[in-house]
Amino acid sequence: MKIIKYFLYALLFTSFSMYAQEEVKAERQQGHTNQNKFKQLYEEFATPNMFRTGSGAPGPAYYQQQADYKMDIEIDDVNARLYGDETITYTNNSPDELSYLWVQLDQNMRAKDSKSPLINSTNIRPAALSSGVVNTYLDDSYDGGFKIEHVTDVNGKDLPYTINRTMMRVELPTPMKSGDKFSFKIKWWYNINDHVKDGGRSGYEYFEENDNRIYVMAQFYPRMAVYNDVEGWQNSQFWGRDEFALPFGNFDVNITVPADHILDGTGYLVNREEVFTKEMMKRFEKAKKSYDKPVMIVTQAEAEKAEKSKSKKKKTWKLSAQMVRDFGFATSRKFLWDMMAVKLDTKDVMAVSLYSKEGNPLWEQWSTKTVASTLKTFSRMTFDYPYHKAISVHAPMGMEYPMICYNFGRPDKDGNYSDRTKYGMISVIIHEVGHNWFPMIVNSDERQWTWMDEGLNTFTQYVAEQDFAEWFPDALSPHDKTYPSRRGPAKNIVRYMGGDQDFIAPIMTKGLNTYQFGNNAYGKPATALNILRETVMGRELFDYSFKVYANRWKFKHPTPEDFFRTMEDASAFDLDWFWRGWFYTTDYTDIGIKEVKKYAVTANPNKNGKLLAERYNRDPNSLVYFIEEGEEGYEEAMKKAASIEDLPTVKEYIMDNFTPEQQKTMKKAPKFFYEITYEKPGGLVMPIIVEYTYADGTTKREKYPAQIWRLNDKEVSRAVATDKEIVSIMVDPDLETADVDTSNNSWPREAKVSDFEKFKNKVRN
Repeated sequence: MKIIKYFLYALLFTSFSMYAQEEVKAERQQGHTNQNKFKQLYEEFATPNMFRTGSGAPGPAYYQQQADYKMDIEIDDVNARLYGDETITYTNNSPDELSYLWVQLDQNMRAKDSKSPLINSTNIRPAALSSGVVNTYLDDSYDGGFKIEHVTDVNGKDLPYTINRTMMRVELPTPMKSGDKFSFKIKWWYNINDHVKDGGRSGYEYFEENDNRIYVMAQFYPRMAVYNDVEGWQNSQFWGRDEFALPFGNFDVNITVPADHILDGTGYLVNREEVFTKEMMKRFEKAKKSYDKPVMIVTQAEAEKAEKSKSKKKKTWKLSAQMVRDFGFATSRKFLWDMMAVKLDTKDVMAVSLYSKEGNPLWEQWSTKTVASTLKTFSRMTFDYPYHKAISVHAPMGMEYPMICYNFGRPDKDGNYSDRTKYGMISVIIHEVGHNWFPMIVNSDERQWTWMDEGLNTFTQYVAEQDFAEWFPDALSPHDKTYPSRRGPAKNIVRYMGGDQDFIAPIMTKGLNTYQFGNNAYGKPATALNILRETVMGRELFDYSFKVYANRWKFKHPTPEDFFRTMEDASAFDLDWFWRGWFYTTDYTDIGIKEVKKYAVTANPNKNGKLLAERYNRDPNSLVYFIEEGEEGYEEAMKKAASIEDLPTVKEYIMDNFTPEQQKTMKKAPKFFYEITYEKPGGLVMPIIVEYTYADGTTKREKYPAQIWRLNDKEVSRAVATDKEIVSIMVDPDLETADVDTSNNSWPREAKVSDFEKFKNKVRN
């Protein structure tokens, strides 16, 4: 077959030469910049330096600041207020001198003079709920912003400070040099919001029938902003959507609540024997050895009794946490409490749930088991969970903090729930517990790059959901063979990526400024990583690289470049084309079959063959010729060309070009020859995955790497030689590339039936 390749090349060279000569005569076009989809990302990436290396790892001069907190917190359950007195000790590990500190006051987005409601377009609807009209136009009394009573040094001397919406600048008495520490105090309070009525990631849910609240508290204290090598102070305002950028530190927090409350949060409960009853302590010790099912620490009967008690006494719960970036807690007299132990490779961890009776029976059945399952999967995909517990709290929304998260999913008043409610609860628990890794430990900047925590976490959530279904098959509904993941599979993102380009933004866009936030920050990056794992890199290389990234940047502050570079560094995959297409553009996948040509082989010279033979001084009778279907002699050639052996005029010449040893390796005897042209109407570069079906019913799959498009971004051709007739060809047969238009994916082209025709046929039948 060597001679065949030679003359195919000659034909291409001749055609190119003739084309080039014609071009010389035409008017020359203007030059252009390199727009090749495979060019390197040097223009987009920051230059490597001593802080962050070109491999994606932290550099020898990498640093990060530390903020330690000591807090006394009290909840006024009568007035729904939170009071706090905190001491922050800030350590300057940077090489820079700091003359002031930036503190985040995120609750100020709920202040009476907040600008957050003013950044969104609004309109008047023809009809609206009366409560909505009151909240929007009539009610102007609520003020949920921080009330700062004082900011002082540890000796009580006032420090000058300036509040700009959700940020507070604290002036230092003397500049902090590298290695310096500075401690200061802030005393504050604020009105806790009803997050069921008013929304939000923190607040209370009120139960009117028994006059009780469940508090899930977060962003409840003034928190230090991040200072790093990338942008100095990350003091971007909090408008309500983009989440947080925070330094690591140690926390000692004393929380005073009504004596009949049950409370848990970030950190070790250091005074457990003071706040637990003897019976609760016995149950806790039992839970630490229970690996197969949760143990009730507070039962439903005990919680229902506490609901009616309304104790006037107080109790203080003391929590201590090391190397965490934030702190959250939940408290209520309505809480049931269960726990179980989870065995990881290096340690045991407690899976914990707090929920009210309104969550049962769903929560008692599945919450803590879901936490346990999530801990196992995320540890396998990254690193063993470093903390001693992970808590799932029943709340009206989903949100995450170190060691604790808030999750929705509630049966009706009779305890009944749908599959949607069940799967929704399991998925949100997996997602929020998973956030312990991204961004609570692999501490990316959520305010700038939402996808770095939401996207990476949603991808790993997809893996965890599939694991959960294997470990707990009884959680699946009878009609589900696998877990019905909402995000991750390629086909689930097609509608978004093929939608109106006026309302789609690249993933590499600040979350506040994106359209369709869920698809942009969660769905598309998760799908991209799933495709990278399953279709482009393969699981072994992807999982190794993903784990390298997680371990390089645990308890550190990575950027997008650090992730992109690490994935390439650990795998030897040049993925610049992938990052550019999926993350920096809104291109979409659309790869189809443009044309299929059939050829037969003959030794009879044709017009073009004689021309080539003459040009290259060859004997026309010693060459192999390809006749396209429909040309004169095609049918006759097909009858003769059962194999190379049936071409005696060619065989001798072919064999004379090879040694006897080489001739022994020529075992293939192709009879059918095809030239398949693939087109790419979509802008996204992806591998071409093809399934050939033969006349005998057998199939074969071929995956052409994405680099096949490197020299022609519109169409490419592949010549295929086979001993069996191809009767059909299908591109992307398993829908694994997020192809937005599959009408061009098959040959022969499938006739598409319209939705209306399907409806008519259904009615007719």
